Amino acid sequence: MVLNLPRLYAITDSKRYPDMLQRLEKALKKGIRMVQLREKELSGLEYYQLAKKVRGLTQDYDAMLFINDRVDIALAVGAEGVHLPEKGLPPSVVKRIAPNLLVGYSAHSLEKALWAQEEGVDFITLSPIFKTQSHPELEPVGLNLLMEVSQRLSIPVYALGGITWDRIKLCYKNGAYGIAGIGLFFDRVDSNWGTHG
Repeated sequence: MVLNLPRLYAITDSKRYPDMLQRLEKALKKGIRMVQLREKELSGLEYYQLAKKVRGLTQDYDAMLFINDRVDIALAVGAEGVHLPEKGLPPSVVKRIAPNLLVGYSAHSLEKALWAQEEGVDFITLSPIFKTQSHPELEPVGLNLLMEVSQRLSIPVYALGGITWDRIKLCYKNGAYGIAGIGLFFDRVDSNWGTHG
């Protein structure tokens, strides 16, 4: 069953944005309905405390919350799901220990995308589509791979990495179900995002 998930997926980075909570609320006001709390530098306790605050915000705006990597924190704050990095727990293990959580997965190749689908994930992000500020060392996987992955998978594929508002239509034309991003949503929360579709 393919889920009817929101098309835009905002990913947090409080190191890059010390005022992340304020920016997140503005993004939610603009219509973001799916958020990944991705905070790699926090201790378990700090991550949990921040997750509780973000959970409160997402509930206020009827948005879905995914916690990066930490199944325990996702369960502790009542998030809708968890988003697994390539070096995280196998998705099938998460599905077994937390059957009510939705599971997203970060794929960087066709092989990993196909594997993730076999493992039972609900959606994937494919990255980086373009050169990206957050991972300048990574070679972009490109629009051709996005098209191939989108055609081969029966679950939603979110394009991630170096996406600007001008490039969103390119991603949709090449098969993306939705668009994920950090700077895309958090850099310009006070200005007009423009149209997408």
